[in-house]
This record gives sequence, C-alpha cells and structure tokens, in this order.
Amino acid sequence: MRTHHRGRAVIAALSVAALAVASSVSGAVAQDRTLRIAMGSPGEAGIRVWEAIGAQFEAANPGVTVDIEFMDDDLYQTIGLPQLLASPNAPDIYFEWTGSRMAQRAADGYAADLTEAVASGPLAGLLDDELFAAATLDGKIVLFPHTADVTNVLWYNVPLFAEHGLTPPTTFEELLAVCDAFVAADIIPIATGNKDLWAAGNWLSHMASRVVGEDVYDATLAAGGPFNTPEWEQAFGYIAQLREHSCVNESANAIADNEGAQLFFQGSAAMHPIGSWLVSWAIDEAPDLEFDFVNLPAMPEGSAGDQGSAIGVETGYMVNANSQVQDLAVEFLALMNSPENVKAYVAAEIVPLARSVADAGVDGRSLRLGELLAGAPAVVLPPDTGYDLEMANALYAAEAAVLGGQATPAAALAALDQQLAR
Repeated sequence: MRTHHRGRAVIAALSVAALAVASSVSGAVAQDRTLRIAMGSPGEAGIRVWEAIGAQFEAANPGVTVDIEFMDDDLYQTIGLPQLLASPNAPDIYFEWTGSRMAQRAADGYAADLTEAVASGPLAGLLDDELFAAATLDGKIVLFPHTADVTNVLWYNVPLFAEHGLTPPTTFEELLAVCDAFVAADIIPIATGNKDLWAAGNWLSHMASRVVGEDVYDATLAAGGPFNTPEWEQAFGYIAQLREHSCVNESANAIADNEGAQLFFQGSAAMHPIGSWLVSWAIDEAPDLEFDFVNLPAMPEGSAGDQGSAIGVETGYMVNANSQVQDLAVEFLALMNSPENVKAYVAAEIVPLARSVADAGVDGRSLRLGELLAGAPAVVLPPDTGYDLEMANALYAAEAAVLGGQATPAAALAALDQQLAR
C-alpha cells in the first residue's frame, strides 16, 4: 500500500473543487458537447459508480452529455476497442492496459499527451509519481493509471475447505492432493470457463513462468517463440498433470468465463483461478459466498522462476489524440479521482490508485491483493495484455489443448511454434 500524503490529498481535493467551478463556466460556453467513454464491463456495482460520476459531470457542465459504453470484456479487448477508435463516434476516453497494448494505441495515433495535465493541470497531485513509469512512452505520459490488477490468484470456498478438513494449497503437490480429495467427494476442484482461452490461459501462463523463469518467459513471449524447448515442455507437463488429476471441470474449454465463475459462486466448485475483479463481481452475483484467495502455489523443486511472483498489470484510461474535447476528458479523469468518487469505487470493490484511497475503507481481500502485487519479488505480465495479442491467443490455445487432453505438451508446443512461424 502506498504511503498517504495527507497534505497532497487536501491539495488534490481543493483542485477538484476548483475544477468543478471552472468546468461549469467552460460547459456554459460550449453547449451540446458529448464526452464519449469506452471500457469493458466493470460489473454492475462498478457501472453504477461510473453512471453516477457521469451525472455529476453533466451537472457541473451544462450542455455536456457523458456517453459511457460498457462492452463485453472479451469483445472490447479483441475487436471492440479498435472498431470503436476507427468509428465516426470514437471514444474520447478509453480503458487500456499498460504494456504493448498501450504502445500500440500510441503508435496508431490514439494517445494524447497527458504530461502537462499531470504536471500542473487538473490531474496534478492525484497519484504518486512512480505510478506513471509504466504509463510513459518516449518521455510522455499517455495513460492515466486507475487500478493495478492482480490478474490471477486461486480463490477458494472457505466453508467447503473447512467441511472437508482441507487447507488452501501452497505448493503444486498440495494442489494435486486437494484436487484428489474434492474429486473423491464429487466436487469440482477448480472451475474455469475457458471458451475464450484467456481465463485458464492467464493462470496457466503464470504457472509456466514459475517453471521456465521470468526472464525466459519474457524473452519468449516478446519474441513470439520458440516455445518448443525443454523448459516449456516441462511447464506444459504440469498442465497435463492437472488434467490427470481431474483438477478442472471437464467443460472448461466449452464454457465462457462467467459460466465458470457461476460454478464457483454456486458452491459446485471449490476453487476458481481468476483476477482481483472477482471481489466486485461477487457483490451482485454471490453476496453470501465466503471466499478468500492464495497466490499461485509454488511449483516443484527445480523450477527456475521466483515462486513468490505475482501476475498483474496496471490499467487506466487514455485520452484519444483525435478527440475534439480533450479538455473535458482531462477534467473527467480528475473528477473520477476525487476523494468522494474514490470512496464510491471502493464501496464497489474497485480499488483506485489515487492517493485518497488510504482513507476510503478498502475491503480486506482487495487490500491484501494490492499488497501482494506491491510486495511481489517479481511481477509477470499477462500474455494478452503485456505482449502481442495474436501470439498470446496462440499460446492460450496450446495450453487449452493440453488442459483438455487434445494434445501432449510436446505436440502442443510444436504446433504453437509452427503457427507463429506462418
């Protein structure tokens, strides 16, 4: 958790108050302006917060309309956002991940320079300076960070584990033993919905990084191969072991991620590997579910990676360089990071990176997820947000083939390299 600078937070609060007055004036002058915002769905609780902030902004800016488009996450991440950016009504603000995706948006001309707004404009003082390192390209800040997501941990049903006298696994060997115990009790050990490949792919790629080592993982994904090596075959061998022990639901590759989550929410599965957003998701879907998490269990002795690593990424919002209302976009980003709205996000189990979050009463699980990411000795980037998406999807498909029993580790890796070489 970042150190809270109370003096800076007060300054930030005052700047937001002044912004509201200034916004009213600018809005009165420029009538009938629309501010368009695009993102994947933040869940029902998150949507309510965004809509409330939109209403606040419209009230402070007469004549301005805030149009927020919430899109299916998988669609947004693949073809949705590129199509929106190329459309006549392109978003002025849009959600993005740091890493290769952010760099691609900048290369395509869709990234406004936010450096001045952060240094001395409406966005000054809202975040700690070190958060902008991953949001900077060629010395220019092109993304305003909002959250830092642990993209995969192992969530578990607390009462179900207690009922069967089991403890959350901390090693891969313990994980296999827990799988065996739940299979014997006719309970799905791990539920996942991997129809779109990323849900299990994110988890299994983190597992692979623990085996091959973070440097090899990064070098292989950045170069797009080769994957057909002894290190990667060893890593994929552990995926095969998960199948051999029936750790994952047989329907894994046939159902969507929300269907996999429902198996966990309904108590049909003991564990669910997914990211920090599960907390806010459960607010509406399973409010009575008692659940907690452990980080990925340590892989067997001889693995090259850091067994305390976390997988995660910083996310935030970019302003479209082609937007005709960049001034409004910057003002909106400031408003969404006001102390009052930070508290509203926290109430929806979304933990912003704003300095004022220290006073917002964060849920204990979300707080520990933030501490996990901040304190991890190594942070691994998810393939589909930190690297080339086509390569990531090919890797995910190879992992799914092994998990589903359609290919051996060696065959899946050979096919992966062949596909990437085309």
